[in-house]
Amino acid sequence: MDEKNLQILRLLQQNARLPLKTLAGKVGLARSSVRERIARMEAEGIILGYKADVQPNHRGGEAVRALLMIRLRRTPARETVSRITALPAVRRCFSVFGDLDLVVEIEAAAMSGLNDSRDEIALMSDIADVTTAIVLKDEKLA
Repeated sequence: MDEKNLQILRLLQQNARLPLKTLAGKVGLARSSVRERIARMEAEGIILGYKADVQPNHRGGEAVRALLMIRLRRTPARETVSRITALPAVRRCFSVFGDLDLVVEIEAAAMSGLNDSRDEIALMSDIADVTTAIVLKDEKLA
């Protein structure tokens, strides 16, 4: 990946709705070149998609979020990680180094939904231990 592609990626991560003309001007390339580079990065799976980050209290009520700190019975556990990331309540899943194996952010409309998702993960065969931390406040909104 060259420096121009990295610049394009950084700009799109800051604002995925930037017009091609603006992107092209900021990276010093023609619009057609930027369009081709973006299409190539999408085809290669570098750009996975575009999304709208929405504040939790604008999703139809105050959402409940938690971080699950997970230890696995064995690693790698790719199938288990795939099952976890496919759950609708899962917002993010990080593989980490150290005492933990995964940190998973989950979100639900109510505590009961959060608990159901946590239980579903905890009952997976490769899960050795789950510690739950309820998110009280997001100190840095994107």
